[in-house]
Amino acid sequence: MNSALLLIVSGCLFVLAYRYYSAFIAAKVLMLNDTYVTPAYRCNDGREFVPTNKWVLFGHHFAAIAGAGPLVGPVLAAQYGWGPGFAWILLGSIFAGAVHDFIILFASIRHNGQSLAVIARREVGPLTGITTSLSIFFIIIVALAGLAMVVVNALFKNPWGLYTLSMTIPIAIVIGLYMFKIFPGAIRSGSIIGFIAVMGAVLTGHWLLPGGPLESWADAFNWSKPALSVALPIYGFCAATLPVWLLLAPRDYLSSYMKIGTIGALALGILIVQPSVNIPFTTPFINGGGPIIPGPVWPYVFITIACGAISGFHSLISSGTTPKMIELETHARAIGYGGMVMEGFVAMMALISAVVMMPGDYLAINSPAAAYAKVAAQFPTVEIKQLSALVGMDVMHRPGGAVSLAVGMAHIFSSIGGMKHLMSYWYQFAIMFEALFILTTIDAGTRVARYILQDILGTYVYAPLKESHWWPGILFTSALVSVMWGYLLYSGDVGTIWPLFGVANQLLAIVALALGTTIILKIAPKSYALITFVPMVFLVVTVIAAGIMNVGMFFKRGDLLGNINGTVSIVLIILVVITLIDCARKWLELLKTDKPVGMNTEIQNFCEYGKTQPNVTP
Repeated sequence: MNSALLLIVSGCLFVLAYRYYSAFIAAKVLMLNDTYVTPAYRCNDGREFVPTNKWVLFGHHFAAIAGAGPLVGPVLAAQYGWGPGFAWILLGSIFAGAVHDFIILFASIRHNGQSLAVIARREVGPLTGITTSLSIFFIIIVALAGLAMVVVNALFKNPWGLYTLSMTIPIAIVIGLYMFKIFPGAIRSGSIIGFIAVMGAVLTGHWLLPGGPLESWADAFNWSKPALSVALPIYGFCAATLPVWLLLAPRDYLSSYMKIGTIGALALGILIVQPSVNIPFTTPFINGGGPIIPGPVWPYVFITIACGAISGFHSLISSGTTPKMIELETHARAIGYGGMVMEGFVAMMALISAVVMMPGDYLAINSPAAAYAKVAAQFPTVEIKQLSALVGMDVMHRPGGAVSLAVGMAHIFSSIGGMKHLMSYWYQFAIMFEALFILTTIDAGTRVARYILQDILGTYVYAPLKESHWWPGILFTSALVSVMWGYLLYSGDVGTIWPLFGVANQLLAIVALALGTTIILKIAPKSYALITFVPMVFLVVTVIAAGIMNVGMFFKRGDLLGNINGTVSIVLIILVVITLIDCARKWLELLKTDKPVGMNTEIQNFCEYGKTQPNVTP
């Protein structure tokens, strides 16, 4: 089968979904209104609430939501064949993920940029507020550890890759100062300078190889897994405390359009090369027993792909940094629904890059040595030694999906006439491309976790911690969040973190869809609530089944980490079930009303927590 067919079919369906389905939701369900003054203007403080150009904000939002999930999940799910992943990415992103992101972003804008937990407390009740807060906090810690694990496995003992990624930090800071302070509004020139600088970082990274002019610096970037596992949480702490305009927005903006450009180039490369799909529609592992994911295709394909179809983590961004920066309410359609559709397309490119590899090569890269040895006779390697030589490093047994995706992308690009000798550059560019996806999510995710922890501790422990401008509270909560997900990262591996991440992430999506159902019942005709209720019911059955399977797998390990993961899984399932029961109570109450009652947004004329004063008049 030709991979170009998968590309064309998915691209057409994504465009049609954005053109018609998102327009229906915007006009008929949410009734977006640009006369509403957004929190970015009402509470402009130059730090958290900052009116931001639509396309810069799209770049930030897309970079923040498009972490490891759309790249790694589809690659890992290719173990089951191309068919299950292809179907779930299309259906999930169009009818579940994009709807989820769009509605939560709208709700947060109307709630003055407040978090998902605050919205849940106001729209459903205090019980749901508490359970949602606790669920979110546990889930985001697990999610950040899972995302960071992919970076660690891709960059350990890879000086070229780590150097390139490290250089994007000072580049983003310089571009942030340039676009926001030195020459405010200089988007075009800042974009060009930033793009050239990032590409320069990729090219000069080659100088670290033996015989290169920077060979003596190579050891400074030749880090082990433990070292990277400590460095990433420290980076997350710094990113969570700096102003959004200094690192978060410019880095996400630059990286997002590079990501979109790379995906566009990959799509063009697929159309030119038209590689054959070598992994079948389904594989013998659909019933379980695979070397990458041990469980069966249902329910594990749905939690493995995660962000490529629907992700609860997105609700934290849609109710975190993005609503505090949006200029007009109608921008929510392009940023919320459009951002998720773009992510679905990214997931499809990742799936295609995986399934054009030979099955044995794909499994050898993505499996630990012991796991692959059990299936090596059935799926022998074909090109693995040649691929390792072309990229300049051994790619065998680097699980996590990032390396096989980079190899697949590099193989497609290098198959274009005259580019075979550039495969090592394509490989390192793809590694940087993936790591940027993930680090931008760590940027925003750690900051959002800080918002949530401040709200929990400020509401139930010590009130000043709730104030977003009190530096002791900012530093304390940022450090606590970073230490917690850093511990899971340091002590875990892909086999322990990714299944837990997948279930936790989709459990949060269930909470967000339940809240979205409540909001639609309050503001629109009751039948429209089906657009969130139907995907929610499917996820409830699928994800809780996966969670129960995970609990058995974790406790079977018999060690501390397995017991921690099993206990966290049980707690999360209980919290989500309580939330659903409380939401159902609210739904029954709302179904008895004849007319929309509206959301509880009477706080809209006040800034965050009633203290931040606006300094810009819209």
